[in-house]
Amino acid sequence: MDIKIFEVLSEQKLITKEELNAVKVFNEQEPVSVHRDLLTALSAGILLLITGLGILIYEHIDTIGHDTIITLIALGFISCFIYCFRKSSGYSNKEVKSPNVWFDYILLLGALLLLLFIGYIQYEYNVFGNRWGMAAFIPMIILFFTGYYFDHRGILSLAITNLATWLGITVTPIEILSANDFSDERLIYSGLILGTVLIAISMFTVKKMIKEHFAFTYKNFGAHILFISLTAGMIHFDDIYILWFLALTLASLLMFRDALKEKSFYFFVITALYLFFALSYVIIKLLYYISDDIGIFYLGLIYLIASGVGLIKVLMKYNKKIKSNDSLRQE
Repeated sequence: MDIKIFEVLSEQKLITKEELNAVKVFNEQEPVSVHRDLLTALSAGILLLITGLGILIYEHIDTIGHDTIITLIALGFISCFIYCFRKSSGYSNKEVKSPNVWFDYILLLGALLLLLFIGYIQYEYNVFGNRWGMAAFIPMIILFFTGYYFDHRGILSLAITNLATWLGITVTPIEILSANDFSDERLIYSGLILGTVLIAISMFTVKKMIKEHFAFTYKNFGAHILFISLTAGMIHFDDIYILWFLALTLASLLMFRDALKEKSFYFFVITALYLFFALSYVIIKLLYYISDDIGIFYLGLIYLIASGVGLIKVLMKYNKKIKSNDSLRQE
């Protein structure tokens, strides 16, 4: 609770001093919320449930049989979706609150079981044949519909992940660098297009006021994919790396502008880190182009240390600036 707001109201004689003191006492005695802890525990529970079911199926596959497993998975996700459709208040362009604490997790469980179902029937019966794109395209459409209809950002993230998979890009945080071959020019260009489109969608959702709270999810995926693709292009296309660096710099300037406008320290930080890496790559490359003796090595090392310290100071400065602007706006 922001006490400053009530102090301003007291100064303007809109509330009495006794009421202000009562608010201060209540704020000091406000109980600690365990809501986030419970949500984290429920999310972990769903992941453990899916993992446990996977292990159980793997160990007893010969006894249970594939048809039985597929039927149980189908019944599971159908039951989850039926429950959610009955409890849902329907689609709205605005943010829709969940009808109860279990709703979001039952919906997430249903979505995960759906993905498991499609993956299982493709693996066991090869229903899509060699058209692997269909195995990602069909759940992608379902997940986008589900995410928007039920207003679920987690399922929207799954949908975007399936969209990237359909284009041949792995975007899970752990595997985005290790599982993608960024020496593949097609993958680099696909990443550029996908990242740009996702950022454009985030801007569109805000401008048209269609699920504005989804903008962060789109922009988060889009920014990382775009910057990684630009960085990969700078490294891969060695003859024209400076053009890729200029493109990355332009994208960074635009992202800095939006981050300051939206007072988003998160996007300011990730943009600064990507730009820092790209700039360091160019400077080190230029230094070694001049000479490859030991003196250039130490010069490059000094640059990395000095620029790293400078980056930390810049981030601290803008963090304070963003926080001070927020406090002034609240007052």
